[in-house]
Amino acid sequence: MKVKEILGEIADKHRAEFEELYYLLEHLNPQSAEILFFYAHKIQIRSYGREVYLRGLIEFSNVCNRNCSYCGIRRSNKEVERYRLTEEEILACCDEGYQLGYRTFVLQSGEDSYYDDSRLVSLIHGIKESYPEVAVTLSIGERSYESYKHLFQAGADRYLLRHETASETLYQQLHPGMSFQKRRQCLQYLKEIGYQIGAGFMVGLPGQENEDLVKDLIYLQELQPQMVGIGPFLPHPKTPLGGFLSGTVEKTLVLIALTRLLLPESLIPATTALGTLDPRGREKALRAGANVVMPNLSPTEIRGKYELYPNKICTGDEAAECRLCIEHRIEDSGFQVNMGRGDHLEWRR
Repeated sequence: MKVKEILGEIADKHRAEFEELYYLLEHLNPQSAEILFFYAHKIQIRSYGREVYLRGLIEFSNVCNRNCSYCGIRRSNKEVERYRLTEEEILACCDEGYQLGYRTFVLQSGEDSYYDDSRLVSLIHGIKESYPEVAVTLSIGERSYESYKHLFQAGADRYLLRHETASETLYQQLHPGMSFQKRRQCLQYLKEIGYQIGAGFMVGLPGQENEDLVKDLIYLQELQPQMVGIGPFLPHPKTPLGGFLSGTVEKTLVLIALTRLLLPESLIPATTALGTLDPRGREKALRAGANVVMPNLSPTEIRGKYELYPNKICTGDEAAECRLCIEHRIEDSGFQVNMGRGDHLEWRR
């Protein structure tokens, strides 16, 4: 079967076998990639129209007890200037974001045990009491079932936990002291509790093959998350992988588009990492099937300290500047900004 025929079948059925996806990644060329992007764009428009959802990102701590080999805020990087925002500082970010029109706040940090359930529950209550209609998304790593449940009961709506890679061998190489099975178990816990969940992976990791990327797509097909974050690997010089080449925009766009075909109603960010690698990277992602952008609401003085990878864009912009800049970029790409909660379609029915 030819590439074009396989793409047509996946676009129609939203299902694929391992062999089909592997064949596509092995044989896709610039011409057939355009056909893939055409299908992804068509499905995106059918599901969500031309709307791109803006989420306000607050990176509230760069303290992390993990030692992932690709991450700039890993525990062993002693050159990181660590910080933690107080509840009052986080709420001030939310207040500024709310005034700018945001109705989803994404609270992201390293795996920092300082923020125990009591502190996080108090924070979530504070956000929900001030802004009952907003959605609260957490991205704070692996926790227990009981912890996830407490945070959900406090009012958290969504949880982002990238599975990172569906290759157990690759996962163990990249995440010393962590468990491949536990990562998956955490995603199952979150789904069972009732969160809108987000998984995702990096493209271009050292040692990653097309076979590994197909495993990622098959896992997403099985998990059926509401959100999927896909970005290129960007090496940080203060990590064990600092000397490797970065992933490419082109390959990342292909994986975004294939995800749109397999999960037609998914919410897929056009990531800052893509914008860091290519000045038009986020716009290219929107045209390849992405439909979420997450401008930064963190205080400008701490943004550069949340350095997962170097040269991250938008670290010096004020929140209002960031909002206006990305809105113009979205509109220039032929889409329209939606500042609402932007729930997955399942949660709107």
